[in-house]
Parts: sequence; structure tokens; C-alpha cells
Amino acid sequence: MASKFRNSGQTCVCSNRFLVQRGIHDSFVKKFAEAIKTNLHVGNGFEERTTQGPLINEKAVEKVEKHVSDALSKGATVVTGGKRHQLGKNFFEPTLLSNITQDMLCSHEETFGPLAPVIKFDTEEEAVAIANATDVGLAGYFYSQDPAQIWRVAEQLEVGMVGVNEGLISSVECPFGGMKQSGLGREGSKYGIDEYLELKYVCFGGL
Repeated sequence: MASKFRNSGQTCVCSNRFLVQRGIHDSFVKKFAEAIKTNLHVGNGFEERTTQGPLINEKAVEKVEKHVSDALSKGATVVTGGKRHQLGKNFFEPTLLSNITQDMLCSHEETFGPLAPVIKFDTEEEAVAIANATDVGLAGYFYSQDPAQIWRVAEQLEVGMVGVNEGLISSVECPFGGMKQSGLGREGSKYGIDEYLELKYVCFGGL
């Protein structure tokens, strides 16, 4: 919930897709929908109860709408939300979609809004393949209690940062950055200073 919906889904490390194993898929979707309806409240940011504010501009809302309409045209189902909120043109309802397939825009483009598409998978190998089927790779998250699986999946995910059993991973001590089209270099940690330094090689002869 925090990883997807903080700042109404408008952070660079917000979860963009949820891959859920077939055996728990239906239960997960039901509980996720209940949590969205119970815990998320769209409103004025100055009101204490509010957890979800507006998107940055109308163009951002239009992108969310585009991803939702594209998914629905290809067989997705709206579990909750799915449209602009009555508060105004820049507000969008926290939205959960199921029956998501890889040919839908929300499966491989960043939405940057309050849209949570759920993709069903069967095997670990299938999940990793789906996760890596995108041209960006800033952060990825997964849950596991198996140490061998944790290392195996973490190494295979084509992202610069991995959260294992944790949805909030940013920290000043950690090297923040990604792979693929998510950019080069890191900020934060001792590695973040590398971009400001010059590496010099000195070869001594005649000793």
C-alpha cells in the first residue's frame, strides 16, 4: 500500500505492477481492494484524514486514464476505482485492476499515478521474466521467506534497488539508482560521491 499509493503513486520508486502467484491471487486482490477502500481517502491535503491528493497536472491524469482504458479494452477488470474523482479534474480514484496481461500499457510503461494492476503468474521463472520485460529498472520488490530464493531472485531482477519483504527502501546510506533506461550512476552512500571524483592511474617505472 505504501509503496504504491504514497504521494498518489507519484514517486520514482512506486510499485508499478503487482505480480501475484496464482494460488493466492484471488485472496490478495480481495484484501487489496478492501485495504484501498478502508485506508485511502482522497481529499484536501490540509485535512487530517486525507491520504491521497491530486496528480501534478491534467496531463498526468490523462496518462492514468489512458492506461486504464487500454487495459479495459484488452480484457482487464476494474476491482475498485477506475475514473477521475469528483473533487476535481486532477484527482483520480485509487484504482485496482485485475486480469492484466503483458500486452497492456500498464504492464510495461510507468503510470506514475494511483493505479495498481495485478498480474497473475505461476512460477518464479515466469515472474522474473515478467518483471524484467521493461526498458526501465529503478527498483523492484518481492516477498519470500526462502533465503535461497531471496538471493536468486534479487540477483536476477534487472533493477538497481531491491526491497525484500519491504516496500520502502530509500535511505541516505544506500546507493540510489537504477539500470537500463533508469539512468547511470548512483546518489547517496559512499558510491554517490564517485560522480564528483576523478580516477587517476599512476604507473611507476625505473624503481
